[in-house]
Amino acid sequence: MSEKMIRFNIKRQENTDSKPYWEEFEVPYRENMNVISALMEIQRNPVNTKGERTTPVTWDMNCLEEVCGACSMVINGSARQSCTALIDQLEQPVKLEPMSTFPIVKDLQVDRTFMFDSLKRVKAWVPIDGTYDLGPGPRMPEKKRQTAYELSKCMTCGVCLEVCPNVNDSSKFIGAAPISQVRLFNLHPTGSMNKNERLDALMGEGGVAECGMAQNCVKACPKGIPLTTSIAAMQRETSFHMFKSFFGSDHEVE
Repeated sequence: MSEKMIRFNIKRQENTDSKPYWEEFEVPYRENMNVISALMEIQRNPVNTKGERTTPVTWDMNCLEEVCGACSMVINGSARQSCTALIDQLEQPVKLEPMSTFPIVKDLQVDRTFMFDSLKRVKAWVPIDGTYDLGPGPRMPEKKRQTAYELSKCMTCGVCLEVCPNVNDSSKFIGAAPISQVRLFNLHPTGSMNKNERLDALMGEGGVAECGMAQNCVKACPKGIPLTTSIAAMQRETSFHMFKSFFGSDHEVE
């Protein structure tokens, strides 16, 4: 019997400025095969379906366990993680494209600097100076801890930005993930000390007010994070923050 082959149609691009093109490959089928293992087969033997030897396909990966978020790409028209995309569950030929929201580095590899810069802008961390041992952190109520845990699953994969119609070349909208991280760190007893700074950042250009509530993000999130709930919560928080600041209340001593 002839060996079962899996066909891939991959969108390739040498660099940011070069013209993209499509190239087809075939790899031998293996049970429980995922897109990453197929790309590794192509990398080992970069010969296309025309029998021409070509350059190995470039992509990002790290953990292979849907934790790092590095291997995001568009698979058969849907933005997702390639490490959990099983060949048996995909229609063939399998069509692979880089995420279009981010600048192309090469082939399926993209530059997600915009997303990480947005996290810096909203101060998505708990500030400690590291000069002395702070001891055990403050306890959180269980309900708040459970909410924070769900938000902490974000792996900065960029899928929510890829599917959002408001994240484009004509907009500076930072996307759902950084907004949700503001909610996470404002919930933290220590992180809340910088709550107002994060809210100020969300009220600036490209902030939470520019969300069109298409809800694509929450549907596409591989971790099932309640992104639209976070966005609604931050819209409410920024509104309260604006009124408090405008009327000059004593909210700064809270």
